[in-house]
Amino acid sequence: MSDKLKVVQWATGNIGTRALRAVIEHPQMELVGLWVHSPDKVGRDAAELCGVDGKSGVLATNSLDEIVRLDADCVLYMPQATDMEALTALLASGKNVVTTRGDFHCPKLMDAAQRGLIEAACQSGNATVYSTGSSPGFITEAFPVPLLSLSRRLDCLTIDEFADLGSRNSPELLFGFMGFGSEDFSTDTGQIEHIKADFAGSLAQLADAVGIDIDQWLAEKQVSKATQDVQVSAGTIGKGTVAAQRIVVTGMAEGIPRLRFRANWYATNKIENTDWELRDSGWRVQISGDTPLDVSVSFPVAPEDYAAFTPGLTAHRAVNAIPAVCEAASGIATTVSLGQVIANFAK
Repeated sequence: MSDKLKVVQWATGNIGTRALRAVIEHPQMELVGLWVHSPDKVGRDAAELCGVDGKSGVLATNSLDEIVRLDADCVLYMPQATDMEALTALLASGKNVVTTRGDFHCPKLMDAAQRGLIEAACQSGNATVYSTGSSPGFITEAFPVPLLSLSRRLDCLTIDEFADLGSRNSPELLFGFMGFGSEDFSTDTGQIEHIKADFAGSLAQLADAVGIDIDQWLAEKQVSKATQDVQVSAGTIGKGTVAAQRIVVTGMAEGIPRLRFRANWYATNKIENTDWELRDSGWRVQISGDTPLDVSVSFPVAPEDYAAFTPGLTAHRAVNAIPAVCEAASGIATTVSLGQVIANFAK
């Protein structure tokens, strides 16, 4: 790139903060704007907010109008929830958007009215929006494509994600939000539907790319109880309480599972369901067909460093996607239509 790409960071949660730092340190990008949700961050320098030494010269704002008026090539859009009014305004102003929100993985599965608004904004601003991340995203869209290029018949693709939360010292997350250590095994339909929407959308994109007609998406949640009292970083998980969870999203074709994602979240492997074969944090991709494959991806990170490591899995792919998105045709881009996201490490 002869000229630096001008980038705006939208939101500074864990992933947004990592993306912000990556943009500031990227030799081929220039941070030109920063939107924040918290009033106490407004007016502070972007470098300070992400732990970079020195000053970036970019001060945080919570004004959409200020961001819209900026001359920018791309916005890294990473809020907790999608604001359609803000997003369409960004696109209509001519700014491409790379987002870690899972709303745009498969355009045909989007709400028709919202899709219409987004496409109209893209056309008005000659802009592109692209959803990506690590999971869903990389592991459900980008990684399977080259693996499947070795096959001429696919019976079933199964992706397992393993997250060992035993070293996560966050009682509110584990015991409050996720329900570990609880004796209540009731199904959280809201959680299931949210995960189903994100992962079905991502896997549906893959299904379309490889020519598999999925006629039904199923989702279920399973839990497994601890076989003994277990002390984890966040506290104690008692015997007979929730120690592991598995959410399964399956794409069915004529009653046969063809694409499957399983989120295996556990605080200990001392559980009743020994057939779950819990592994260290990472991914396992199994392909059954005429070219069977069993591929494992692990994260060789010390437990005490894991919480600091994981935001980069999602943030870095989004940052690396910016050049491709800026060069793409206007509209809703997908991993398949966009082509390769290539990291550029040139100084």
